[in-house]
Amino acid sequence: MSSIRFLPDTPSRLLFTDLDGSLLDHHDYDWSPARPWLTRLKQLGIPVIPVTSKTRHELLPLRRALGLSEAPFVAENGALVGLPPAWCHARLERDPDPDGLVIKSLGVDIGFIRQRLAIWRHRLDARFTPLSELPLDELVACTGLSEPEARLARRREGSEPLLWQGGEAGLEALRDGLAGDGLRLVRGGRFWHVTGACHKGEAVRWLVRRYTALRGHRPLTLALGDGPNDIPMLEAVDQAVLIRGHHDQPVAPAQPALYRSRVAGPAGWAEGVAHWWGRDGHRGESALSNPAGQGEAMA
Repeated sequence: MSSIRFLPDTPSRLLFTDLDGSLLDHHDYDWSPARPWLTRLKQLGIPVIPVTSKTRHELLPLRRALGLSEAPFVAENGALVGLPPAWCHARLERDPDPDGLVIKSLGVDIGFIRQRLAIWRHRLDARFTPLSELPLDELVACTGLSEPEARLARRREGSEPLLWQGGEAGLEALRDGLAGDGLRLVRGGRFWHVTGACHKGEAVRWLVRRYTALRGHRPLTLALGDGPNDIPMLEAVDQAVLIRGHHDQPVAPAQPALYRSRVAGPAGWAEGVAHWWGRDGHRGESALSNPAGQGEAMA
């Protein structure tokens, strides 16, 4: 992992982050409040790893825009992991894709998911619309994505988002049916997501194991997220930030080292990073002092 360099007095660290509603603003996908911290973490060689429901096709241009191209990523709620060269075993992973990444599947094929969804919709007379069936103009209106971005969001490989239009009893019946197929139904920000047995937490653990195997020691880990589908990720790390959400869904991870941000979106993201890593002494190293004049971390 030669491209990841740490200052001598900075412990090895990994930061895992949800995107929509966390690093990216829920409404307009702006991340400017988090920019100073992204710059500082990059200077320190600390990987910022997106862990998201987005597809890898959505992530590729977004990683470049955010300056995260050297870090791995987790797509589709843990169904796929993308590894840049520095995160690969040289003798075992020699076939990167055209983007120079090795893609690891931790889930099941999208064809199986869609087949089982069609069967359960018929059996239960369930009322939902898979993202793959949502007209493009409706998808754009629902998400705020541009048309090109919405087309990338449709290129699913290991999960299917859906808009639920039925009642609570029907939702539970669908959940039970999918569970019999080895599939999970997880609440995201705008959609419910159908995946295999994978989830964000398992993908995070997989990447921590990979990092530990390559570097010979386990890093300190921090994760930030705002939704129910982030709970496994927030529980899989040493320190966590629950970002104030634009929703009324209960999010209560079993995580003793949990900070709840006072503000939402990327400003809450920056607040959370500052809380854990922005002070000397019991929370952070001097090398991680607040960037760009940010205020002190909040207790």
